Amino acid sequence: MLILLLDPAGALVDFGIRCLAEGHEVKQWVRPHGQELSKIGKGLIDQVQNWEIWAKKADLIVLSDNAFEMRKLEKYHEDGYPIIGTNLLGAKLELDRDYGQEIMKKGGLAVVPSQEFHSYNDAIEFVKANPKRYVSKPSGDADKALSYVSKSPADMVFMLQRWKENGKQRDFILQEFVDGVEFGVGAWIGPNGFSKNIIESFEHKKLMSSNYGCNTGEQGTAIKYVGESKLFEDTLKRFEDYLCYIGHTGFVDLAFIIDSKGEPRPLEWTMRKGWPLFNIQQCVHKGSVVDWMVDLIEGRDTLKVSKDHAVGVVIPIGDYPRSKTTGRDHSGFPIYGLPDELTTDYALCEVMLGNAPQNDLNGVVERPSLVTAGDYVLVANGRGSTVKQAADRAYKNVKKIEIPDCINVRDDIGERCEDDIPELQKHGYASEWKYGEEEDD
Repeated sequence: MLILLLDPAGALVDFGIRCLAEGHEVKQWVRPHGQELSKIGKGLIDQVQNWEIWAKKADLIVLSDNAFEMRKLEKYHEDGYPIIGTNLLGAKLELDRDYGQEIMKKGGLAVVPSQEFHSYNDAIEFVKANPKRYVSKPSGDADKALSYVSKSPADMVFMLQRWKENGKQRDFILQEFVDGVEFGVGAWIGPNGFSKNIIESFEHKKLMSSNYGCNTGEQGTAIKYVGESKLFEDTLKRFEDYLCYIGHTGFVDLAFIIDSKGEPRPLEWTMRKGWPLFNIQQCVHKGSVVDWMVDLIEGRDTLKVSKDHAVGVVIPIGDYPRSKTTGRDHSGFPIYGLPDELTTDYALCEVMLGNAPQNDLNGVVERPSLVTAGDYVLVANGRGSTVKQAADRAYKNVKKIEIPDCINVRDDIGERCEDDIPELQKHGYASEWKYGEEEDD
């Protein structure tokens, strides 16, 4: 097959390499830097400048994003091209947070009170008049640094003032803070509805262990495909007909806070593949990486998965996640310790083919090698019969990697599950999850 990866941020390198390993022809479009092609994937996957030429020839078009090129893509959705990824209306659920919250309300979910703002001044006055603890979330494809979980009304006002002074004006919502366990549920969906394989997940969004540091989007995740999910049946399942009606094909996820009463309070839609979630999924998917996608578009559910727990740990370098601010070039650093053969223990991200010193029987030699093409380098995965076993295996894989730059890895991905799983199970959620013991495999 000819597979086109429409991949603005270069997030589908690992998937593209796996497609090539199956014998497919792969073309990748990454947002160029000025007149130059992106370094991400260079020498590994054939990069193209005009994706529309290849879209008309492709047997499968895979989207990594829902914020770029969407208007151009709409005509391809309407004309029935084989696309795994959402359309404009599906993307609106995620990018227009106020709209997404309204759809949740119509589905009967217990939405957390929130309000959309287009002005920091208005938001500041709102918080002063309604002094509560809030979470600020940007609408659209904004910098994750513009998300903030306040500890009090005062620090929320400070952050709003700070963003205003820095000129970072964006549309955003203020959502009342709800205490509880953060838990997500997602599934793949085609024209005939959801796949039978439901995935539940625990995200770890902060840069540093114990939830210190800045928001990164996601620094690591514990996932599990399950046969039965109370959370799915109580929430996401309600939107099956709607999602089919608007033509969403691909992955969809809802994130929740499960409060002390066991009420799932929805936070946000994800109408695309999650990162690093999609990279972690590769280690529990069975068989071809693309055949099931073609079948999904045609209304057949042929995805086969392992029901193991899986943990993925993001391995970034340097100034991550603020490299865009510092402007430092994180490309060209050799990645030592990777196995020679393709494996699901690792998912390559911002990498390319370059020349780098390598140890050899005759000494140190320069030869073609995998090197960094940015700061979000790879994800180390582990699978197991419990979260702890999966995490231990993931961290063994982390320790094999050496990059001659500062590696920023959280050392506690999965540990929150030890407390979160039993708390969720009191309310009937996460019923197939196990944190420890069971070391047979």
